[in-house]
Amino acid sequence: MGTLIYAANTSLDGFVEDGSGSFDWSVPDEEVHAFWNEHEQHIGTSLYGRRMYETMRVWEDDDWLRDEPAVVREYARIWRAADKVVHSTTLPDVSTARTRLERTFDPGAVRRLKETSTADLSVGGAALGAEAFAHGLVDECVLVVHPVVVGGGRPALPRGVRLHLELLEQRGFGNGAVLLRYAVRGPAR
Repeated sequence: MGTLIYAANTSLDGFVEDGSGSFDWSVPDEEVHAFWNEHEQHIGTSLYGRRMYETMRVWEDDDWLRDEPAVVREYARIWRAADKVVHSTTLPDVSTARTRLERTFDPGAVRRLKETSTADLSVGGAALGAEAFAHGLVDECVLVVHPVVVGGGRPALPRGVRLHLELLEQRGFGNGAVLLRYAVRGPAR
């Protein structure tokens, strides 16, 4: 059975994007990129909403990668090796390999995918992550908290959902970012 992991870069005040939709403050340095590479190595299937998929599909293209560091090129290889499921009512089609489009988010289908998976799964994007949290599907939460306050924007974690979390791992990076990895233990009391 696969573990469903919600993973995100977040500002210290809890946002994945600032008020203008920018997340340039979370571009990883080599050390943080290496962490994300290691994390993604264990993901067999990534679940995305439309916006996150549109952001991530750049990894399918080799043209811009030629002059990038090895750690960046390695991430592209890892991303391409995983299956991807895009949940969108508005996206006309998907343009990347190993990708399928689902028009609705079906919690039962995600549960079945977890039950039959031999690798872990990830859910990417705050909106789809909130859906997965609301349906009790998320098993782990991995946050890289960046040393920046953006003052508002898209929240990294869902509003209106109370969960009990157990700290599994924490560590700092040289750029001041901090990894926080939690197991989701159920509704908070």
